[in-house]
Amino acid sequence: MRKVFQADLQQIGEELIEMANQVAVAMDRAWESLANADVELAQEVIAADAKIDFLQNQLDERAIDTLALQGPVASDLRMIVGSLRMSASLERMGDLARHLAQLTRLRFPSRALPSEITGTFSQMAQLDIQIAQAVAKLLDTRDLQIARDIIELNHRLDALHASVFTQVADEAWTANAPTTVDVSLTSRYLERFGDHGVSVARKVTYLVTGEWDPSEV
Repeated sequence: MRKVFQADLQQIGEELIEMANQVAVAMDRAWESLANADVELAQEVIAADAKIDFLQNQLDERAIDTLALQGPVASDLRMIVGSLRMSASLERMGDLARHLAQLTRLRFPSRALPSEITGTFSQMAQLDIQIAQAVAKLLDTRDLQIARDIIELNHRLDALHASVFTQVADEAWTANAPTTVDVSLTSRYLERFGDHGVSVARKVTYLVTGEWDPSEV
């Protein structure tokens, strides 16, 4: 029974890593579709989100079955419960990438974003991709320096998010209302993607140390 239990734990960990890799790809492709008004690529991102949802459901079912059948305690219990919460964060990251692709599709054949702000969003998207890739590596290695790196990347993301709203609020901003809404939503989607990456990093830190310290974020 113990071998089966350990195999289940390993499978849950591998599925979390796969989800993190999938959301990194989703963000990369979603941003490319949005920057280039590539509606075919956007549709691929939207369709691929179903795979991330499937991975979450599969992982959650496995975790719940393990809880019910194995009765884990201490660190193993924290691992399984933490995995359920991390899978929810990763699934939400996939949803946020899908939202970007849906915006591409909504505004096609036009570009959703004005050229003067695209550079800022490109930086935000690249930070998000780095965060997702780092999350996958963190889940694999449990190296807490990677968790700290994720938090630092997210601080940079937050600063760019704030700069977007400063730009939109400036008197020099002349974009119409629909474009302003698109810009605001895009910034929010990119910022929230990073927040969910931090959420996973905090949970891994807790699993490794047994200590919860929200002040580190």
